[in-house]
Amino acid sequence: MGQTLSEPVTSKNSQKVENHLYSVGSSSMQGWRINMEDAHTHILTLPEDKSCLYCAVYDGHGGAKVAQHSSKYLHTRIATQPDFKQGNIEGAIRKGFLEFDKEMSVDEDIKEDLAGTTAICVLIKDQKLFCGNVGDSRAIASVNGNVEILSVDHKPNNDEERKRITAAGGWVEFNRVNGNLALSRALGDFIFKRNTDKRAEEQVVTAAPDVVCKTVNDDWEFILIACDGIWDVLSNEEVLKFVRVRVAQQMPPETICEELMTRCLAPNCQMGGLGCDNMTVVLCLLLHGQPYSVLASKCSKNPINSDLSPSPPNETSSSK
Repeated sequence: MGQTLSEPVTSKNSQKVENHLYSVGSSSMQGWRINMEDAHTHILTLPEDKSCLYCAVYDGHGGAKVAQHSSKYLHTRIATQPDFKQGNIEGAIRKGFLEFDKEMSVDEDIKEDLAGTTAICVLIKDQKLFCGNVGDSRAIASVNGNVEILSVDHKPNNDEERKRITAAGGWVEFNRVNGNLALSRALGDFIFKRNTDKRAEEQVVTAAPDVVCKTVNDDWEFILIACDGIWDVLSNEEVLKFVRVRVAQQMPPETICEELMTRCLAPNCQMGGLGCDNMTVVLCLLLHGQPYSVLASKCSKNPINSDLSPSPPNETSSSK
């Protein structure tokens, strides 16, 4: 689970950006870990496309270098893809992830680094949402008070992930790649990407993302992206309920992020590592051109499905 401190660092780095469509809050906390290795991005309007929102979380491991580099440049690599300019956002995300990873693999400052990172991004353009994901950070949305799953965790013990790992010459031990890495897709981690007989998508650890596409309508209330430090402690439904109650009170989104991290922080590190990780949360409130009070009123009502059943994860998803 990584080295830990004798006392957690609970200071929080929080921000908010907003316009008439979105109010986006974020917060990150080092917690019990020796170092802070997370990074994140939220951009209301991409420089390359003013009509496109971009939010992302990067949960680094083995160091912060790859996560920090990704938070600064991955969105640009996606937005400058020819596919992006042609309206093929899904293709731009796929190619952007892989090309960005390839560029880092030959970067003199990064290629020998043993660090890697998860990468989960959400783009919204023309009422279409695209979520690209590698690793075990996660994104969900609240739609009429019900969980809409936007990503699937990439764990080494998943059947499809295990097949690729073993076919590329790796193995899974203790639910870890080669007994080491607790996730099966990542940016960086180039030590796991050296099989010259395999394409980038077929490596022991790959940077090829799953991409989910959804249509956003007025029923969509908010989107939450967070690293596994949150999801290890709370379920999708518990996170949604926690956030929705606070949106109903018109709490600022960055404050909701802070309170969610505090809720997930372990009181001590004798709990098997749960709640002892770095934590980062990005919360995007979907205002639909209305005041926050309108969204708050919607979130004060009970969800349509009282059991909060999640939608099927693979309804509109595809992977390579």
